[in-house]
Amino acid sequence: MMTPSFFNDVTPIIMRDPLAEVLGAAANGSIEYTYTDVVKLAGHACPTVAGAYLMLEKGLTALYGEDTPIRGEIKVFVKGKFGEGVVGVISNVASMITGATTIGGFHGLAGHFDRRDLLFFVADMQPDMVLERIDTGARVELSYDPSFVSTDERMGELLVRIVSGSADTEDKELFGTLWQDRVRRILIESKNDPRLVKCTVLK
Repeated sequence: MMTPSFFNDVTPIIMRDPLAEVLGAAANGSIEYTYTDVVKLAGHACPTVAGAYLMLEKGLTALYGEDTPIRGEIKVFVKGKFGEGVVGVISNVASMITGATTIGGFHGLAGHFDRRDLLFFVADMQPDMVLERIDTGARVELSYDPSFVSTDERMGELLVRIVSGSADTEDKELFGTLWQDRVRRILIESKNDPRLVKCTVLK
């Protein structure tokens, strides 16, 4: 799989999954999730996928500090109704990394490692995502706004050509390049800009 080189520059998210440890799937339950992993899940790389990844990275760091976050022991609340807009994309990324699922998830082993009822959709909440530690009850509110990261003015016209079927190979390649350049600027250049991801820890 050939991907833009900047994918490799995105900080990976390290989780510890007790279930993976018990079943021998990962030594000490340690699992590394990369941005490339979530791109494979989503089937594309866009500002929404980038934002979901960054909110999880920053939110998990805020909740756990220097400790490794525990997969399967985190509740995730996503703004919106399931099936609307990009809600599904965001929740899929969150589910992959945290293990949180709705009723369709893993039901556990002898009362342990149940991943169901940890993912919720809340239409009227203010932040875009909320993470909650099951063990301590600590919560973090996360909001994402990439609007200040500029879009190349050529993209609009190129997209019109692509969806109308009139774009040539050069048009398609240029659009993809410009699209991924904005994703790169979100993930790499603007990652620590306070306007991009707002993170509030609730004690």
